[in-house]
Amino acid sequence: MSITEPKVASAAATPSSSFAALALNPSTLDNLKQLGYSEMTPIQAASLPIALAGKDLIAQAQTGSGKTAAFALTLLTKLNPRRFAVQALVLCPTRELADQVTTEIRRLARAEENIKVVTLCGGIALRGQRASLEHGAHVVVGTPGRIMDHLERAYLTLEALNTLVLDEADRMLDMGFFDDIATVTKQCPKERQTLLFSATYPEGIEKLARQFMREPVQIKVEAQHTESLIEQRFYEVTRHNRLATVAQLLNHFRPISTLAFCNTKQQCKDLVTYLQEQGFSALALYGELEQRERDQVLAQFANRSCSVLVATDVASRGLDINQLEAVINVDITPDPEVHVHRIGRTGRAGESGLALSLASMNEMGFVGKIEQYQKRESSWHKLDELTPTGNGPLLPPMVTLQILGGRKEKIRPGDVLGALTNTEGGAAYTREQIGKIQVTEFCTFVAVQRDLAQAACTKLNAGKIKGKSVRVRLM
Repeated sequence: MSITEPKVASAAATPSSSFAALALNPSTLDNLKQLGYSEMTPIQAASLPIALAGKDLIAQAQTGSGKTAAFALTLLTKLNPRRFAVQALVLCPTRELADQVTTEIRRLARAEENIKVVTLCGGIALRGQRASLEHGAHVVVGTPGRIMDHLERAYLTLEALNTLVLDEADRMLDMGFFDDIATVTKQCPKERQTLLFSATYPEGIEKLARQFMREPVQIKVEAQHTESLIEQRFYEVTRHNRLATVAQLLNHFRPISTLAFCNTKQQCKDLVTYLQEQGFSALALYGELEQRERDQVLAQFANRSCSVLVATDVASRGLDINQLEAVINVDITPDPEVHVHRIGRTGRAGESGLALSLASMNEMGFVGKIEQYQKRESSWHKLDELTPTGNGPLLPPMVTLQILGGRKEKIRPGDVLGALTNTEGGAAYTREQIGKIQVTEFCTFVAVQRDLAQAACTKLNAGKIKGKSVRVRLM
């Protein structure tokens, strides 16, 4: 399937926020009232009229914005309860999210005839899931790897599918599931509706849309969280104590992940060298890095095995990291819009965040511009308030293992997960002890808890992935 340039709609285009304004049957509207759905959230108001009209949709909205009801109501309106075949498939990045989505679809389906929703995720025996499918399912919710397993064994068939939903698509891409999503999507009927929901819009979303969607309408609903979730603090520094102040901030606030912005590549290099000498796990990101180096740096920061990423604004474009506790403006930017963009990297999806800015006397003019732009005064704090907290050095919770082998060797995230969670060749690790798995062209990065890293490396080196021995190293 090919698409033209996505049509862009806005949340403001919908005149009513009442569910009654939608083409929903009376029993569904009654059920919504009973469930406490008084009026539509912005993402529901923007996406439901488009989705209910049968159009493909790319909807960008933060987690917790009400998107599940938006796609659930859409797929439920198209179901034929008397046809015991899978008519809707929802792909999710994690088992936890799949369980939440299943629960919500069941709640919204209460008004309909007996609609069966089945969850297919790893960690549960295939046999029981196969039995559930054999009894007939209308809606399947699952993770890409497990859905592929059922398709390969012909336990799951998608001939009757009319709606495909990709939920938290950016997170699935982040976890390395692009090829798995593509494999599943190719087995869906071409004549179907595809609904893609994502908090951010990385390159991979466009690639998915180009390959698998038909003239999607693209909508974006700005995050509803208020800027008060981001605590902004300013500190006055000199040229001589600027780098040391960054270390003081890290030791005082102890954020797990910090993005530190510098105005120049040289300042990035100087700060990383200083922080590493002080025992911090810090890496630099700037324009001249080779792609291979950039991939390694981003993999380690995104999977929480590096505490501080020091970057220039150019290098950080398009960079979206979940769960970023703090942003430090090591240098004040002359552009107040850039400042707001920098600090907006933290405090996402309803989480609180810290924005810490260092300014010398000759940067006070830039601070004034920021105050005018934000229509608020800066909150200044004294350096002597910063005292070390916690026990010992600030270390990231995870360590990255690099496996020599990637997409060229047809390695999938599920293969790595399986190698670590099986009982062969040593202890089996739980999913909670394993972090993000990222498969690139020639290598694979997997994060594991810091105290298990050496043993996990030994286990992988002694075992096999895809039936072949692999070489693994600690990064």
